[in-house]
Amino acid sequence: MDPTWAPAGLPVREYMLVALSAAAVTFLLTGLVRLVAIRIGAVAYPRQRDVHLTPIPRMGGVAMYGGVLGGMFLANNLPVLSRSFDYSSDAIAVVLAGGLIVLVGALDDRFELDSLTKLAGQVTAAGILVLLGVQWFLFWVPWGDDPNSVGSLLSLNSTQGQLLTVLLVVTMINAMNFVDGLDGLASGIGLIAASATCVFCLGLLSSQGGDVNAYPPALIAATIAGACLGFLPYNFQPAKIFMGDSGSMLIGLMLATASTTAAGKMDFTRFGGRDALALLSPLLVVAAVLFVPLLDLIMAVVRRTRAGKSPFHADKMHLHHRLLEIGHSQRRAVMLIYLWAAVLAFGAVSLTLFENPVTVACVIGLGVLVAGIVSLVPRLRARSAPADREV
Repeated sequence: MDPTWAPAGLPVREYMLVALSAAAVTFLLTGLVRLVAIRIGAVAYPRQRDVHLTPIPRMGGVAMYGGVLGGMFLANNLPVLSRSFDYSSDAIAVVLAGGLIVLVGALDDRFELDSLTKLAGQVTAAGILVLLGVQWFLFWVPWGDDPNSVGSLLSLNSTQGQLLTVLLVVTMINAMNFVDGLDGLASGIGLIAASATCVFCLGLLSSQGGDVNAYPPALIAATIAGACLGFLPYNFQPAKIFMGDSGSMLIGLMLATASTTAAGKMDFTRFGGRDALALLSPLLVVAAVLFVPLLDLIMAVVRRTRAGKSPFHADKMHLHHRLLEIGHSQRRAVMLIYLWAAVLAFGAVSLTLFENPVTVACVIGLGVLVAGIVSLVPRLRARSAPADREV
């Protein structure tokens, strides 16, 4: 029997155990990290663009990284998930790169590093991933020589794959960093995105009959999902501690790594991909699970450059700020963004897992409609109020 193929059945319970262990370790460490952050002065004092009114400690990403380490340690000692370490260096790569990005983020949480220094740290962390083998090897393009198929797989050379990986990692790191503006927002989106990615990877593992190449992305997604879950009770409004750049950058890096190991290394033609949707599905998941923070990132860069400012110049015009301006409370704004992220992320995953895409598309459309209506409720009420008074 080929040792790179696992026994029949999915190790769902092992992945759940790893996620819950990461959550428990993160939850237990967060209180200690909070005390340390206060002691060393890693505290977020209210600024003009902030929505919190009192000083709040940050650096919660250190506790989240501890949860990730705890989950990885447990996985390495489980009978099935230990294969993630035996046949691939992806899990070790994300632990090492994550340690560096958390260190850079923790220093920023305490000393407010300049944007170029943080960018250098991000590129270095991405470089560690590439050096240890995490990179894109295949990429779907919407053209091809076969008239009977939609698109084709483009084989990337080493340089192209490495550049694409670094670009994706740095983009996702900054996307999660940009969206971290309300209590519980980044940790909740991280939980949703990682959960959706993990579900997709489990479907990938099932379709490939237990190929161990599909083990690491699900493991990476499960551990960061658990870390976000364990941190959320401390971070949801009213927050007792912020994750800071150490946490938001860790989430972005691990999501980018999970997406790369899932979508960049799998040759779907080897398994007779059903149709163009099957080939597109990894890219759909990559785009969907971070649609909200990526959209926020793009809008922020365009807005700031048009105003003649640096793309890293802070302002109070993010999506979550706009929801507050419409009339939503902090909690409602956060829950709304959760809803949008969940509809998009799990909608894309459902399109790849279920046979009837029309039904799935209808359900996704209904979810988008509901989310849109709920988002506009305060504005609709404001417009109807004058008419009611006139009557």
